[in-house]
Amino acid sequence: MERIAQAAVRIADANGLDAVSMQRVAAELGYSTMSLYNHVPSKDLLLEVTADVAAGQPPELDEVGDTRRAVRQWVGALWAGFQTRPWLLGVPLGHAPVGPNQLAWLDRLLRPLLAAGLVGGEARAAALHLTAIVRGLAQISLDMTGGHQGDDGFPHGEAELARAVADLLDPQSYPALAAVHAAEAAEAAGGYEGVDEDGLVPELAFGVDRFLDGVEAWIARSRQV
Repeated sequence: MERIAQAAVRIADANGLDAVSMQRVAAELGYSTMSLYNHVPSKDLLLEVTADVAAGQPPELDEVGDTRRAVRQWVGALWAGFQTRPWLLGVPLGHAPVGPNQLAWLDRLLRPLLAAGLVGGEARAAALHLTAIVRGLAQISLDMTGGHQGDDGFPHGEAELARAVADLLDPQSYPALAAVHAAEAAEAAGGYEGVDEDGLVPELAFGVDRFLDGVEAWIARSRQV
């Protein structure tokens, strides 16, 4: 199964997820398509195993006494994985991950969340939301660029897109949007900083940090009860 999944990963890396098929993988390995079905009974299972192998092992985290740093490191590693293999975003999520690598990723994130004071389903819910933040932003970035991204994972043509949007913004019709766009343009003029020390781009860092602010505040309140 591992060899089959590795072949599928190579195909997806080279040609995208749509290129992965039972026939293509069988040809890659020198099997007949029917013989491949003896090992992997469906394409859905093939994609599931392929995604698990492609995910690899989770990062080691600085977990001792710094929950926020540990979570940010995990988020940065997941983000980097989606930038390296954006085709992972296209693998159907038919159920909760059960592959060994994906379970290891979840386990690695749950550790600092539990250490912070979350319990049981609270920690799992927080892990789900953090994963959704990363996956959602990665998907939006991919959709905006059709898969063509810079080294930091954001669009090559974002500046061009910003200029085009600016031309369409009428401050009288879209006052809030125009104000935000003007503020962003001023910040951009000061120089784009790219990813931070944990590998997070600014938009991702903001979302994750505000989420963690809320978790930390909620834990502090609940402990006072």
